[in-house]
Amino acid sequence: MKIFKLALLRHGESQWNLENRFTGWADVGLSENGIIEAKKAGTLLLENNFNINLVYTSKLKRATKTLELCLKQMKLKNIDIHYKWRLNERHYGALQGLNKAETAKIYGEDQVLMWRRSYYEEPPKLNINDKRHPRFNNDYKNIKGFDSPFSESLKDTVKRFFPLWINKITPSIKSGKNILIVAHGNSLRALIKILNNISDKEIVKLNIPTGAPLIYELDFNLNVLDSYYLNSN
Repeated sequence: MKIFKLALLRHGESQWNLENRFTGWADVGLSENGIIEAKKAGTLLLENNFNINLVYTSKLKRATKTLELCLKQMKLKNIDIHYKWRLNERHYGALQGLNKAETAKIYGEDQVLMWRRSYYEEPPKLNINDKRHPRFNNDYKNIKGFDSPFSESLKDTVKRFFPLWINKITPSIKSGKNILIVAHGNSLRALIKILNNISDKEIVKLNIPTGAPLIYELDFNLNVLDSYYLNSN
């Protein structure tokens, strides 16, 4: 039986991860530790002989920089890379940029926990004129479905990721490509929910560490045979 391998990688720690802020689609760079994590991820993939020939990544620079550093460590060039907005982090609406602890003092810890961990609940929406709205970004302003005001629940993130999975990534896996996906905590949770058929209740408990390559072994029908994080040899 042929086994297909898929590597998932959450970007290295970002500056706003470090500052405990809601990041969402804000285009924040990596922290110094995030740069180290990205390089280590590349080293781990190299040591474990993961031969990448196709990459999907979000459009946000904390993911694209992680990818760049990772591929450099692997000494890989001329890789086929697809930059997809559907892999962007969940959009946190009006919370984007706010400190999580300070936000909890204003709205209460229970409410902030619901915004962060509920599968269905959206954060407060962005006003159409808020400069953080995707319509002001040339990468996103022509994308259909960006009705305003704007924010996303985890359920919304799963919904907007799914067409990319079905129409692009799945056929690529079945064609025999060794694929690396570099994305974010919530967009990767969306993928893992699909792969592992995790319930709406259980997926909110899943945490994905930054800069840690997660390998999935799949059969032809994309049933999960095994999954594991890479460790140093």
